[in-house]
Amino acid sequence: MLLLSFRKAIFTYFLGLCCLFAVPVVAKAQNDSLKTIPVEKLPLPFRLPKVIRPQGQTLKRGAGGDTLTVIVPGAQSPANIQHVLVLPIIARSIETGWSFGGASAATFHISKRDTTIRTSNAQAIALYTTRKQLVLALNGSIYFPGERWIINEQLSYSSFPDDFWGLGKRAPDSSKESYKFKQYYVYLHPQFKIGRRLFLGAVYEFQRVFDVQYKAGGLFDEQNVVGRQGYHVSGLGLSLTYDTRNNAFSPDKGTMLQFYFDHFASVFGSDYEYTNYVMDLRRFIRVYKGQVLALQAFGSFNSGDVPLRSLAYLGGANSMRGYYAGRYRDKNAGYLQAEYRIPLWWRFGAVGFGDIGNVGPELKDVNLEHFKYSYGGGLRVALNQKEKLNLRLDYGLAKGHSQGFYLQLGEAF
Repeated sequence: MLLLSFRKAIFTYFLGLCCLFAVPVVAKAQNDSLKTIPVEKLPLPFRLPKVIRPQGQTLKRGAGGDTLTVIVPGAQSPANIQHVLVLPIIARSIETGWSFGGASAATFHISKRDTTIRTSNAQAIALYTTRKQLVLALNGSIYFPGERWIINEQLSYSSFPDDFWGLGKRAPDSSKESYKFKQYYVYLHPQFKIGRRLFLGAVYEFQRVFDVQYKAGGLFDEQNVVGRQGYHVSGLGLSLTYDTRNNAFSPDKGTMLQFYFDHFASVFGSDYEYTNYVMDLRRFIRVYKGQVLALQAFGSFNSGDVPLRSLAYLGGANSMRGYYAGRYRDKNAGYLQAEYRIPLWWRFGAVGFGDIGNVGPELKDVNLEHFKYSYGGGLRVALNQKEKLNLRLDYGLAKGHSQGFYLQLGEAF
């Protein structure tokens, strides 16, 4: 009993610290995604959980006494709110300096009578940094009765500096240039169930990039980078998703196959005409006593005049860990990654991972010539054992002495 009380005390203290630093803290790497499918445009090292299920009628407090979690019992409205999570944020990375702000996540059921469907969720985040960067975002997923319809959405605004090494797989470290931009972003992805675990969807994406500041006569002008003067794009497409994963946060079995395309054209109000094709294949295999082999193959391919922030790239907190997100950019990119997950003791686990990938102006150029690789390992702490929601601490090493440390909620994939 004394040992159990000691464990609870240690974990409560650790959880209080984790809640304070719930945003990924990234050194030499940055994650661009808040989205439920990998159309990665938002320049923010942050990833909110997709699903948080109700844990009972309780009130949790942090180590300092601040309310962190409020669970609202049995509301009578059709959209029954079950769980509201509010977190203060303090984070630091090379890209942002110190970041301050807050995040919240709410979960609910559209129909309280249908308890078999996944829990709907909505999240909000506001961040301001010591480098005068601002990010505001809303996103979520809504599951309708019987999961006949699913809607994913995101709205965001960002004012953010970034780094650019030029286009292509041979961009040298010495070519790095800094630039700034502001961006509005809208993403909608309704899906309709057409079969068991099979969904057909429509994808809409709007992006306005403005107030772009870069070095005159530098890489942007030399390589004639599309969209360097600012632009807006608007596109519409289709998706097909097959998903048998058994958990939203950390599946230990199942498959996810997703294909979609998004066509941007003047008829939709776009400044540039191009088409983005994405393939995302994931497989999770139980190996031995809770150990899991996780595999992913991902490709983003473009045709037409692709503007700056829509270029495919390598790096970040969720793939090719160890590379700065956007270290290599071009029209096309693809990578393979594998991760082996091992439970250790109580709420703790460990992982080892490795990635290989490349970029290129044509699909044929995404090959083994000047290929990129990264590898590393990390620790896992189960913040919610029932839902398998983990805090992950990863350290990635990449080709060319690049490296990065990541502190984040949820698995990389």
